[in-house]
Amino acid sequence: MKTNKSIHRKRNKALGIFELVAIALGGMVGGGIFTILGISVAMVGNLTPIAIIIGGLIASLAAYSYVKLGLYYRDEGATYSFFKRTYPASHFAASAIGWFIIFGYISTLALYAYTFSSYALSSTDFAGNIGLRKGVAIGIISLFTLINIWSVNGMGKIEDLMVYTKILVLTIISVVLMQHGTTDFGHFIDNMALDAEHASLFSILTVASLTFVAYEGFQLVINAVNEMRHPEKNIPRAIYTAIGLAILIYVVIAMGALFAIPAEDIIKDKEYALAAGAGDVLGKLGTNLVILGAILATSSAISGTVFGSSRQMAVVAQDGFFPHGLSLRKNNIPKNAILSMAAMASFLILIGGLELILEFGSITFLLVSLLMAVANYKIRAQTNSSSAITILAIVGLSIGGLLILYYEFTHKWEQMLFILGLYGILALGAWFFARKKHQNEDHPKTS
Repeated sequence: MKTNKSIHRKRNKALGIFELVAIALGGMVGGGIFTILGISVAMVGNLTPIAIIIGGLIASLAAYSYVKLGLYYRDEGATYSFFKRTYPASHFAASAIGWFIIFGYISTLALYAYTFSSYALSSTDFAGNIGLRKGVAIGIISLFTLINIWSVNGMGKIEDLMVYTKILVLTIISVVLMQHGTTDFGHFIDNMALDAEHASLFSILTVASLTFVAYEGFQLVINAVNEMRHPEKNIPRAIYTAIGLAILIYVVIAMGALFAIPAEDIIKDKEYALAAGAGDVLGKLGTNLVILGAILATSSAISGTVFGSSRQMAVVAQDGFFPHGLSLRKNNIPKNAILSMAAMASFLILIGGLELILEFGSITFLLVSLLMAVANYKIRAQTNSSSAITILAIVGLSIGGLLILYYEFTHKWEQMLFILGLYGILALGAWFFARKKHQNEDHPKTS
């Protein structure tokens, strides 16, 4: 006879492969691809699909260590817990990576919400109303906060619906643009060959590195390890499937834009280029379909980010590097962590500067992916990892990080100074909690 405890535990294992792929794709296919498209076309033109594929390969190398460490540790703290347990000697190192990764997620949560509101209002008379745009952004965060607090299973099913619908919508509109655009496949290949003569390998690799942020989100699968079925099978399946689908989706979107929209318009309109191009080719219906796809993309990204990162925040708080109240759970749902992340993301939206915060998130996720590869190499025997693949990941992520830093310093050095200052503030917070934990261990409270 099963005990109530075992029945409850089985009931909590609510997430299967489709929900897990949806969580990963939800975190990846958000607003990133729309923003990156304009930057990529400006730098490498019709070679954008190639750069996107290389970016996906870099993400796959990063995912290798996440999968191996995730299966070895089985810890929903993911990035933070993997580093802390691999290098247990330093409280400050553990605290710092916890603070950096959580605030990286908060920054992307704010960006996704602001992108959602921009698209939601883009075809209305209120498109230029910044106050209303921020209000809608905070409202959508509030909605998915309530959904995540309500039910793990309910969140999973809603995430399924949003993610797979957005994939269908974005794929259809991109294919239609390819068929009705002014460029056919033969001319596209010719233009790609011309761009290859002018674009340097350095530019292609820089774009590929910048594209890495569009693949950020696959890590969220590991945060659900306590709520998934068959993690030993579903973690690698979900992560690699999601990255493969993301590469395919991004390439199709990029080709749809390049087939139908002049390059100068893609560069000028940036994240709205696909909507504007669809409107030129298909009229208002095309614009509305792209807006629908963008709204679904950002909605699922918000939901997946709230779900995964709140569980990681709860683990960091449980270890004493955030306030203890953030670790409390009800029915295995870290409600205080969810509410806190929503509040901080809403605050970022109110004060503005989201482009700066996005750059912080980009650098942070590439940096922590590099640290995960280094950690995996250290215990490669225990995780049964390939030394060659892990070293390749370390080299690839290191080059990618250096290229992003070079791009930021040469194009947006003011933003880079702000990011360095933000790292300093977060490091100070991490130091305070690490010092507090050390003091508590040296002088434990007696009853």
